[in-house]
Amino acid sequence: MAYVKWEAEHMSNQSGKIAVVTGSNTGTGYHIAHGLAAKGAHVILACRNLEKATAAKDRILADIPNAKVAVEHLDLADLQCVKEFSERMHSTYQHLDLLINNAGVMIPPKSTTKDGFELQFGTNHLGHFALTGRLLPLLEAAPKARILTMASIAHKSGKIDFDDLHSERKRYVRWASYSQSKLANLMFALELERRLKARKSSVSSLGCHPGWSSTDLQRHSLVVRFFDLFLGMNAKKGAAPCLYAATEEEALTYGYWGVTKRGEMHGWTGRAKMTSRARNEQTAQKLWAVSCELTGVTYFEDTQTP
Repeated sequence: MAYVKWEAEHMSNQSGKIAVVTGSNTGTGYHIAHGLAAKGAHVILACRNLEKATAAKDRILADIPNAKVAVEHLDLADLQCVKEFSERMHSTYQHLDLLINNAGVMIPPKSTTKDGFELQFGTNHLGHFALTGRLLPLLEAAPKARILTMASIAHKSGKIDFDDLHSERKRYVRWASYSQSKLANLMFALELERRLKARKSSVSSLGCHPGWSSTDLQRHSLVVRFFDLFLGMNAKKGAAPCLYAATEEEALTYGYWGVTKRGEMHGWTGRAKMTSRARNEQTAQKLWAVSCELTGVTYFEDTQTP
């Protein structure tokens, strides 16, 4: 299958399903949340900025008056906040059907998370790694839950620098750090799926990417914002691959979905291309071990996460 002419309106009924969407107050994440809510899912907007998240909820309710939407504070650059959010989910819900790891930061000035990690790697990868591990019991309590992790075409230029994950030794290069974080996102999605299959879990893990979508993510670069005028695709179309991967049975036949035209920047949803680095299982296992060590979060039969 080269591509499928699929849009959010084609999605099946999602009534009864509970979905967590990170970074859902704007851009692609907003349209993912909106699409799920329109089909009856109970959607949790997990966002750092509560004011913007509440405004996003109000916009969804204006379009879909009977939508089931909740707002929760989640700062992926703060592992304690990730833990507290996860505890609230466990105390409020019996299960989760969808976890959409969408939130991210893109090419900001050099900065660190509250825990001292380089901001892009710490937020985009480590924050979602910790979140997923903490929510996995709720996902395994659902009949057929899915975890979607947002990668990017930028993963193609990425390399995991285990000797300097946080740009402490070498000069900080925004694009290199962003590409590293997006490669880590895709490797995590694929390695998690391998581990889920090995334990015969009912949960599935997939990667997705939005192509070149016009969102607030590009705000840190005037150059990117300039090219966005010519190359950018609207965020609703960018949300389609993730929604397809989250809800369609056909999506389970492949691990990574995106748009398919113009170097995977535009077009209909289809099977996205992965680099050999993204498919390297040995590197993925090393990244997994390092991520467990840095976050203090473990999965499955490993020692219980405190």
